[in-house]
Amino acid sequence: MSEMAERNRQGQDTTESPVLGKGQPTRRGGGDPGTRGRTTIADGVVEKITGMAARDVVGVYAMGSGLSRTFGAMRERVPGGAKSVTRGVKAEVGEKQTALDLEIVVEYGVSIADVARDVRENVVAAVERMTGLEVVEVNIAVSDVKLPDEEEEEPEPRIQ
Repeated sequence: MSEMAERNRQGQDTTESPVLGKGQPTRRGGGDPGTRGRTTIADGVVEKITGMAARDVVGVYAMGSGLSRTFGAMRERVPGGAKSVTRGVKAEVGEKQTALDLEIVVEYGVSIADVARDVRENVVAAVERMTGLEVVEVNIAVSDVKLPDEEEEEPEPRIQ
């Protein structure tokens, strides 16, 4: 088999190139295909990842202020309303970096400093792993403490 037929059989482009000459393989595009183009990540995507990661930390009772939790609970009761994963989370996303603000409610008896550290570690790991963005800061505001004797904000349905 000729050299050109062998290249053709192997899937190599054998078109003539003014630089390489007749029969030499040519490359289309430039560089690694994975680096061609731009990827943008919406603020809402980072907010969802952050909300899920923060809720996974032991000691975090809820996200958001009392007012936003109240409105969120009402919204969830409306048919078709879904639980808001982004409640209590604000993200500012740039091309390569992101900054995050969280508002959390902690359970009574836990170390707030430890919970805040654990939330930061979990959020930074999740956001950086999933998005490739550098998390430059995670600001946490503790807006409330859930006491053991307080009523649940979303009581269980009563069966009669």
